[in-house]
Amino acid sequence: MKIAKACPKCSLRKIYVIRRGKHRCASCQYEWNPQSLPLRLTRREWIKILRWFLRGLSSQAISHETGINRWRVLRALAKVRITISRDIPEVFSGTIEIDETYIGGQWKNKRKSQRTQQAKRGRGTLKTPVFGILCRGGKVWAQVVPDVEAKTLMPLIRRRIKRGSVICSDTWKSYTGIAAKGYVHRLVEHGKGEYADKHGNHINGLEGFWGYLKRRLAAKGGIRRKKLPLYLAEYVWRYNHRELGLQKQVDKILKLLYKHKNLKFSG
Repeated sequence: MKIAKACPKCSLRKIYVIRRGKHRCASCQYEWNPQSLPLRLTRREWIKILRWFLRGLSSQAISHETGINRWRVLRALAKVRITISRDIPEVFSGTIEIDETYIGGQWKNKRKSQRTQQAKRGRGTLKTPVFGILCRGGKVWAQVVPDVEAKTLMPLIRRRIKRGSVICSDTWKSYTGIAAKGYVHRLVEHGKGEYADKHGNHINGLEGFWGYLKRRLAAKGGIRRKKLPLYLAEYVWRYNHRELGLQKQVDKILKLLYKHKNLKFSG
């Protein structure tokens, strides 16, 4: 029986249903079960892991609570973070806040050589820059960026925000020219002690998310820079679905795991 689905290995769409509901690719002969979950964990095991993961437990604590080997738990959590990083909000519209922040260890924990080489905080620091977009009354999106120059940020703004939207930002030079791209641009002058004007223009929502993100990352006790994008994606997802109950969050992640179960680990 031929079905119209793509092979997860070679992407060919000539697929057949074979024994016990498995699918086989007519080209590369790869076989898979579309109803299975990744890493050979049962649905019940995934639910146990996800419940404790969403409560904020460490991999060691999750292993203790579930009785599942810690290395399997670590791989499962990496798979979850990779998967939810694909659950990206649609293009934003309406009143939007944009801002950038810097992620890194606490100043007092830096080596002396590092403290002499960089600014303590803000623009000019050697910490990792992160750019974020928040829709008032909606969701947030954030991404690790190589720098906070206009050549980096402007394409992200144009890709993620619908033209005609109202964009609120501070007076960082990289945001100059937003109005010329088809947006209504409202400025908040933090340098003058202004955090909201009389018209309600501010970026306090995004500032609140940065605070939430940094508290969560600090609780981890340090994250390697190459892993930061996955942890950033995790806390963006948690923030965007904070109104859902625990079981609904579990169900949503399970659906994403079924959908993206063939995503490969990057390292």
